[in-house]
Amino acid sequence: MKKYIIILTLLTILSSCSDDKGKTETNTEVIKVTVEQPKGAPGKQFFTASGKIEADQFSNISTKFSGYVQKVYVKLGDQVKQGQMLIHINNTDIEAQKSQAKSKLIQAEANFKVAENNLKRYKKLYEQKSASEKEFEDIQATYNIAKAQVDATAEMGNEINALLGYSYIKAPFTGVITSASVKEGDMAMPGTPLIGLENPDKFIATAIIPEMHLSQLKKGQNVKVRVKSNDVSIDGKISEISTSSQNTGGQFLVKVELAKMADTKIYSGMDVITEFPFEGKNQDMVLVPRNVIVNRGQLTGLYTVSQSNTALLRWVRLGRNVGDQVEVLSGLSGSESYIIKSEGKLYNGAKIQINK
Repeated sequence: MKKYIIILTLLTILSSCSDDKGKTETNTEVIKVTVEQPKGAPGKQFFTASGKIEADQFSNISTKFSGYVQKVYVKLGDQVKQGQMLIHINNTDIEAQKSQAKSKLIQAEANFKVAENNLKRYKKLYEQKSASEKEFEDIQATYNIAKAQVDATAEMGNEINALLGYSYIKAPFTGVITSASVKEGDMAMPGTPLIGLENPDKFIATAIIPEMHLSQLKKGQNVKVRVKSNDVSIDGKISEISTSSQNTGGQFLVKVELAKMADTKIYSGMDVITEFPFEGKNQDMVLVPRNVIVNRGQLTGLYTVSQSNTALLRWVRLGRNVGDQVEVLSGLSGSESYIIKSEGKLYNGAKIQINK
């Protein structure tokens, strides 16, 4: 009996496998596709460099003395005008120093007045031979010391007044508040940024250039800057080229002034890729429509046709955008076909039939 049960079980399994196999073959779909070869276009030689967008005019505002923040007049994103009040730092200690300096100045001026009168009197006595030269020189030295004390005390008062001015922090230029890391009651310390301010009317893009390309650049040269997040291209012009790589890891800092674009929103800190053209032999660009590009995480590819007539996902490296097309730098030659349209969902290994 056990023998017959085993035989029946094996027959059932074989029958099931046979049914599944037939079902798979029946459901294998052949997807009709349309293929094209990449379009060619004359292209200039260029190299690219990554960087960021920065405001051309920006400032991290701090104080010159320690004190508690008494009042904060602005918040993140506020637009301010030059001279507008930003922060008030408690200045009780400085006010006390100012009062002391004022008292010392009054005393020094009184001593100077006495020394001045003595000098006038001894000068007459000296001219009349009623005072010795030594006495006159001593009185003149006392006068000079008193005058120096007045000047020193007055200068001390000026310094305190200047320091007092730093307790009222004002906007050095018109712009937008980009950071406000301080609250009322916080202790403000010298050199610690309290407020970030930048002028959004003029932006620049920075780029780090290797030494091998430095000789190919010049100030005023036109370049293209592409914003990574929204794929927008902006015209730019090289405004500065660093002549030292000491603080940039052996590479050279280049600044690019960006053209104003009314309909494009750009902000400080955005990642960009700058294209720097240079003289060299022109090469034809390999162009494909952007809508055929497949993204898999950090990888980009497109579907091509394999020798066994199946869809093959080919990884490629992309370059510039040219209208609604994108340049393929590597992974696809100008003579190879790619799938531009399909009548079903493509996947790696899918059977395809090319439309004539």
